[in-house]
Amino acid sequence: MTDPYAERVRRLTALRGCDTVLSAARPASVAEQLDALRARAADDLLPDFYGEGGAVAALEHRVAELLGTEAAAFFPTGTMAQQVAMRHGAELTGSDAVGLHPLSHPLMHERDAYAVLGGLRAVRTTTAPRNPTAEEVAALDEPIGTLLLELPLRDAGFVLPTWDELVATVGAARDQGARVHLDGARIWESTVHLGHSTAEIAALADSTYVSFYKSLGGFSGAALAGDADLVRYARAWRHRYGGTMFQQWPAALAALHGLDHELPRLAGYVAHARDVAAALAALPGARVHPAPPHTHQFRLWLPHPADALNDANLALAEEEQVWFVGGWQPTELPGMAMAEVTVAEPALKLDADQVTELAERFLRRVSPA
Repeated sequence: MTDPYAERVRRLTALRGCDTVLSAARPASVAEQLDALRARAADDLLPDFYGEGGAVAALEHRVAELLGTEAAAFFPTGTMAQQVAMRHGAELTGSDAVGLHPLSHPLMHERDAYAVLGGLRAVRTTTAPRNPTAEEVAALDEPIGTLLLELPLRDAGFVLPTWDELVATVGAARDQGARVHLDGARIWESTVHLGHSTAEIAALADSTYVSFYKSLGGFSGAALAGDADLVRYARAWRHRYGGTMFQQWPAALAALHGLDHELPRLAGYVAHARDVAAALAALPGARVHPAPPHTHQFRLWLPHPADALNDANLALAEEEQVWFVGGWQPTELPGMAMAEVTVAEPALKLDADQVTELAERFLRRVSPA
């Protein structure tokens, strides 16, 4: 039987050894990550103590500034942060109903924690593979206390509404007396498509969750931002959920490093993703979505079995030190596979012609002449 962990280590080792990478960020070793922490830490910086002081406090202050909120609370996981945000909304509104997209993170990836731990009830906002419209929110057949909007909606292809659509949807929720929570795990790169800053986006909502590892390259961790009452409540419930840990300074320092070094680059990744997507869309039988991408991540389909594509990518990496796209998954269409493409710093070295040439090298391994 194949050992999943051993296979993951093999893939990461192959990726680390590649000179050319289209879709991924280069995995950092433990030693490299420790060097980054040391460079970010001042000699007189002391550890935090159960979430108070040190790098954790500095990170919370930085996030509140970036999002334009009164305060922010560090959480070890985004799942925990979102449970607290939804619970807070239920207690303030007296409604346990939360407007959720069927593809949203709480319904897809949190093992029903909103219901099992929070006693909340999901009201599906739309079946379309996009965020709900104002009309759909207004037409819900039961009232909700909180509307959760995931920006971007990852499991629909990292899709975003337009700014005007987002404003209208938030307004429809307000008209019902509902609070609005943003799953902003990837809000950092959403500013390009929406045409507004993180602070302007967060200002639409009562609470916003952000991630420090999905796009910023941190170890782990998240923050929940909003007004002072929300954050005071969040700290109490973070403790109850077991998230007030003795020291969190490594994760906080890594997050600060990401805000310093990766955040300023994300707009460039988004711009380049459009060129990469256009080149990939021209491959035989290929499809990309959305076209053009809304962020630096998008979905790619190719007319080959997923196992064949994954084997070809690993062979290309191990034998030629070139990484195309990994993580291929089967779809409901036989012989058609899908992967998520992430355009990060390594891909900036590749122009459209080089992307095409790399794709052709990859496909020759899938379908030898």
